[in-house]
Amino acid sequence: MKQTFFFYDLETSGLSSRYQRIMQFAGQRTDMALNPIGEPVDILVRVSEDILPDPQAILITGTTPQKTIEEGIGESEFCKMLINDIFTAGTIAVGFNSVRFDDEFVRHTLWRNFHDPYQWAWADQRSRWDILDVVRMTRALRPDGIQWPVDDDGAPTNRLELLSQANNLTHLHAHDALSDVEATIQVAKLIKQKQPKLFDFLLKMRDKKEVAKIVNLEEPEPFVYSSGRFGKANNFTTVALPIAPGSTPGSVLVYDLRYNPADFSKLSQSDIKAKLFASWEDRKKEGFQAIPVKELAYNKCPAVAPTSVLDDKAWERLNLSKADVEKHFKSLGKDFTDKVAAAYSEKEPYPGSSDVEGQLYDGFMNERDKVRTEVVRNATEKDLVDFHPEFADERLGELLLRYKARNYPKALSADEQEKWQEYRQKKFTAQAPQYMKSLSELSAKYQNDDEKSFLLQELQLWAEAHAPIE
Repeated sequence: MKQTFFFYDLETSGLSSRYQRIMQFAGQRTDMALNPIGEPVDILVRVSEDILPDPQAILITGTTPQKTIEEGIGESEFCKMLINDIFTAGTIAVGFNSVRFDDEFVRHTLWRNFHDPYQWAWADQRSRWDILDVVRMTRALRPDGIQWPVDDDGAPTNRLELLSQANNLTHLHAHDALSDVEATIQVAKLIKQKQPKLFDFLLKMRDKKEVAKIVNLEEPEPFVYSSGRFGKANNFTTVALPIAPGSTPGSVLVYDLRYNPADFSKLSQSDIKAKLFASWEDRKKEGFQAIPVKELAYNKCPAVAPTSVLDDKAWERLNLSKADVEKHFKSLGKDFTDKVAAAYSEKEPYPGSSDVEGQLYDGFMNERDKVRTEVVRNATEKDLVDFHPEFADERLGELLLRYKARNYPKALSADEQEKWQEYRQKKFTAQAPQYMKSLSELSAKYQNDDEKSFLLQELQLWAEAHAPIE
């Protein structure tokens, strides 16, 4: 099967893939040599009336919910386009930080609209990749031929717009989805041209079996690992060691061999657990020492490589000593790793939610319900009027009500219309007061900025029109 890349990017109404929405979707298909195939895709997706977009997100993107209503397509139509035209067989879906962000929004959007939330990324020789970690590892291991930007403090930064600027690549509008797609393709092409072996090697890491050859828990050996977790000062890269199974199937815990295990060997089980899962506030407290353990998921195309790729200059760029890494590797004791493994065995894999739209990861759909969901997504508004399937999965009944309300409101019965209004009333009663306060504070802050003032006024009009607060 012929493979192609589909580079894509989203602009969203907020950071939560569970409760916010895709507002803009843009993408470009390329061949494996990164030459464009066909015309780019650039569409808006209508925001439904039960969503209050995050003001900070709208101030960044400049896209209002009103604009999506005027120019966009509905989520149901959008999902069909994704499955039928975008993520086709043999497609490698790729973006810039897409695995952690954009892919999550795609999954939750498909889930809400009765499509399989997973097959688009693996079935029929489909896969996904992420250029951000490729950039990180290239900078750390093989930086020659590429200009690498720094931030105002002189620290390494891999922001897409700064990479583009430093290398004279076209990037007209940061935080516009299509412009970001074009810049991502150019950055990928630059790495492929300047460091083709590393590019091709990391492309293979979208296959979890290839990752497992390097990150092997049965015969653990140190490996090179690039991730945002490892910090600017170290070029986001370290040498790590697999030490125990992760909290979910297909993941493994890895120890950062930059740090001496002796610093943690006397900690109790409870101390280790408290440090591993400390809050953001606690981590910022003076004297807090984090446990240098990270969970690596084989199916998230991590940027990993054997330590044989490290030459003297690479060790220096990583601020690492080969001797220290070897010493820490040999001194990592089973007592400590057992305590870490025990702590992760009690970790909740994904924070729970009382709302059905946040329950995607609560369980897989059974085969009978898959047949019923296919009927739902293929049904017309008229078909849905008297369609009341008995789902085995209790999540799907509430999802169907919301699906109809957002995409086919005329299909709602009187009882369903009442339930929809009750849902919105409860949601907005909880959210609207703080939301309006936030808009007021931001309006005061940006009162002399005409563009931002306009965006905030539009959000206020949106909230007043759609939030049924009595």
